[in-house]
Amino acid sequence: MIKMVAVDMDGTFLNENKEYNRSRFKRIYREMKRKEIKFVVASGNQYYQLKSFFPEISDEISFVAENGALVISEKEELFCGKFEEPLVHEMLAFLSKSPQIQVLLCGRKSAYVDEKESEDFKQTSKKFYHRLKTVTDLTQLEEDVFFKFALSVPKEETEKLVMHLNKEFQGKFVAVSSGHGELDLIIPGFHKANGLEILQKKWGILDEELATFGDGGNDVEMLRKAAFSYAMANGSQAVKLAANYSAPSNEEEGVLKIVEELLELGDEKK
Repeated sequence: MIKMVAVDMDGTFLNENKEYNRSRFKRIYREMKRKEIKFVVASGNQYYQLKSFFPEISDEISFVAENGALVISEKEELFCGKFEEPLVHEMLAFLSKSPQIQVLLCGRKSAYVDEKESEDFKQTSKKFYHRLKTVTDLTQLEEDVFFKFALSVPKEETEKLVMHLNKEFQGKFVAVSSGHGELDLIIPGFHKANGLEILQKKWGILDEELATFGDGGNDVEMLRKAAFSYAMANGSQAVKLAANYSAPSNEEEGVLKIVEELLELGDEKK
């Protein structure tokens, strides 16, 4: 029996317009609550952005945000990762040598972007980071807890850069691709699956009672973890290899369709 459902957002739960069928989900969520099944949003995006998608229920569901660096359940912060300051400066110095890489530094209070980055990058970042500050120097920031770098790189160089960063900074950072020329640098071991594990321990839920949905490289660990793991039809090859099952694409409301089946609700797009 499923006791917990965890969904990635972009390319998985959301369509290309960054939306989802709210009335259909409302019906599903009502049934999940009736059956005491937990709903978890597991994304590389910022917590403040993620909760905006669920204004009516954000205080009663759980979020594994920033690719696992921040876990908040029913308004309670359960976990917040942290890079030590020297490590942050080491990575900033490394990235400064590659002008084609645009950088966002993510913290508990806010995300930060250097004013020298392109306007297009800054405007795009605002869609995913509702708390975003433009600063003159990322090495001279106000006090915050920093737990992730979000990078925009030339799309054709994404996988090569992931491999290079993981080799260069082994044990210090883990580079994961979220697709489309975007990648994150996260704390080793603090990925989405780790965030789900924190919630599972809180509620006494086994991997055999967990369903996960994803489409990108940053979903692989949580897909491998769950007995009921679903790769979206639009997902990467790595995701399809990691998952036990497949789901229709995000444009076909694949997550909602599969969860309806798991709940034995039937397929009703209302």
